[in-house]
Amino acid sequence: MSPAKQAAESEAAAPMAAGARLEAMRRRVRLSRLAVWTVIAAGPIALAVAVASTPTTVEAATPAKSTSVHTATGAADPGGYAQLFISTWLRSSTDNTTSAQARLAQALAPDVELPDPAADAQRAPQSVTAVRSAQHGGGAWSVTVAAQYADGTVRYYTVPVVSDSTGGSFTVTGAPAVVAGPARAEAAKPSYGVSVSEGALSSALGEFFAAYLTGSGEIDRYLAPGVTLSAVSPAPYTALTLQQISAVEQAAAGQVPADGTTVHVLAQVEARDTGGRWPLAYELTLRTRSGRWEVAALESGESGEPGTAQVGGVR
Repeated sequence: MSPAKQAAESEAAAPMAAGARLEAMRRRVRLSRLAVWTVIAAGPIALAVAVASTPTTVEAATPAKSTSVHTATGAADPGGYAQLFISTWLRSSTDNTTSAQARLAQALAPDVELPDPAADAQRAPQSVTAVRSAQHGGGAWSVTVAAQYADGTVRYYTVPVVSDSTGGSFTVTGAPAVVAGPARAEAAKPSYGVSVSEGALSSALGEFFAAYLTGSGEIDRYLAPGVTLSAVSPAPYTALTLQQISAVEQAAAGQVPADGTTVHVLAQVEARDTGGRWPLAYELTLRTRSGRWEVAALESGESGEPGTAQVGGVR
């Protein structure tokens, strides 16, 4: 028999076998029902005996079609949804409603009209970023989105968005509005009021940053016991200079104090690579041991209050 004929017979046999199994199952069900009605007629005692003595066959149920379930522990922020809408909307035109950008904009906001830019209008923005989301009642949101153009200008839009009860689905409910940008917040004044001149502390920091940012030396030798911190890899810079060091505690400005002394400092660093010079700032906690300064923590950024975050953990 040819392979093709064998394959055809195998394919035909599969549904026949399945049909036979299904028919056998139906017969078992009919017989079981008949037995149950028979013992019911015989009385409650016979029914109990029949149930106890009748073997039970359990058939695996066919799994139902999967349904995605959204569990929201809090209100989901639709900032990304509004950002995507503005990005596609600004790249759309009523002259070409079938473009990929126009179709996506209409899918995100079915009731919002597309723009009609002039032929010589400014090109599409280089970047679009959601900068603020405000939640209102009933699942309504207002998202502020910034569009930055090649000439450096920035235009802000507010986008009305509504979410479903799970926070897993969103829809833009109206046309965007051009608004003024968010006001600049007043930052807290840094508490680093002690100037640190050249000395043991600045020398220790210079060697630490050389290992951390340029790959020069082993970083572990500059860390306090129990602190783990990996150097930036691959090393992003070829050289660096400590521009300024200021501290919270006066102990950072003089000779190396007694072991266990802890100070918090802000280091202004100028890093260099083939692309230019880059001003950087780091908050650190240093501690003395065996007559030298060691890095006890590297903070997340200048916050005005030292000791807010430690990079790494205990080794």
